[in-house]
Amino acid sequence: MRTFAWPLAVGAVLAAAAAWFVAVQRPIPPHSLVMATGPPGSAYADVGGRYREILARSGIELRLVPTAGAVENLARLRDAQAGVSAGFVQAGTVSPPDAEALASLGTVFYEPLWLFCRGLPPGAGVSWLVGKRVSIGPEGSGTRRLALRLLALNGVDADRLELLALSPAEAGETLLRGEIAAAAILTSWDSPVVRRLLATPDVTLANFPRADAYVALDPFMNKVVVPTGVGDLANNRPPVDTALLAPKASLAVRRDLHPALQYLLLEAASEIHAVPGIFNRAAQFPAPETIDLPLSDEARQFYKTGRPWLQRNLPLGLAVFVERLLILMIPIVGIVYPALRLLPPLYAWSMQRRIVRLYGELKLIEADLDDRGDGKEAGDLVGRLDGLERSANQLQVPVLFSATLYTLKHHIGLVRQRLDRRTRVHTVAAS
Repeated sequence: MRTFAWPLAVGAVLAAAAAWFVAVQRPIPPHSLVMATGPPGSAYADVGGRYREILARSGIELRLVPTAGAVENLARLRDAQAGVSAGFVQAGTVSPPDAEALASLGTVFYEPLWLFCRGLPPGAGVSWLVGKRVSIGPEGSGTRRLALRLLALNGVDADRLELLALSPAEAGETLLRGEIAAAAILTSWDSPVVRRLLATPDVTLANFPRADAYVALDPFMNKVVVPTGVGDLANNRPPVDTALLAPKASLAVRRDLHPALQYLLLEAASEIHAVPGIFNRAAQFPAPETIDLPLSDEARQFYKTGRPWLQRNLPLGLAVFVERLLILMIPIVGIVYPALRLLPPLYAWSMQRRIVRLYGELKLIEADLDDRGDGKEAGDLVGRLDGLERSANQLQVPVLFSATLYTLKHHIGLVRQRLDRRTRVHTVAAS
């Protein structure tokens, strides 16, 4: 037991480390996830439903939280008590301190600002909106933030407009009824309200002929072009190529979101956003762009090598457990393997040491015998030699060391013969 005490101690330490790893490092991901989306009719809300369907295949429940838009999404993500772990954010809405708690999984699509108007004169600019009822989205939406930014860039005082806080769906319906003059909607091309308004004859999509200037002034904007007739070829809607301003949407997560769930979100993003559209080529999104949030470590790895092999081929919980176990085993193997290599020579040294110790005693007996000369009493050495022989007979060693033990017994016998001769000589001399 003394020989193997330290391997047992090492094993106990490693077992304790494994238990700590399982308890603290969360090898099994949670079975649910909360995502902040957007108002009804928005691209965020529509896309969120597709994420929910894909994550359900892996047994993960994705709970969608409707919000006013990107600004509110960011506020919920920033608040650790809100329970939101993922959400869509608009480029330009993130402040530097947000990067401490949040990370990006990449950009996922363009969000053009569609400005639909009724009675818009040809060539009219943003100043045409002065004095009119205009929907620019609810408080907390990216639409409202960008619309106010455009008004400011054009020197238009927002107080000179009657601004309404309508969701995309509400703004579209209100515009179609003629109750407002214009509706600013920040959403993707796939939005049903955009398709409907583009095909409506008495609704005009405003053009931004100075889009390049806006992009130069605000690096978070991009210029996209709506081709002539893309909304309705039969009626040639829109009638001309129309330039729009389009920030990019990113999928943001809290940094403490389980890595396996980040990989699931990234895989879902690849399935949803990699298809070509009128503003992007195939596989352009999701993209590893760090616009205003740094990419998470998992996102960087995903864009290099894809989802981990184990997660692609095993059930999620089992795959993550095996991954974490392998990570734990690397340092363990680094300790145990050298220890295992040392055990055989250590064991051999231990067995050999038992026999060598008896050899040391035999050598002392023989040295005492030599020091006493031929005519001196040596009877006390017989008792010592008997004790040594008993120890040798009681010594338990593996078969591998039996030859050495039998050699020791033979040598004890040789010393006993010398003692017997010395005893006989001394007896004859005494008589």
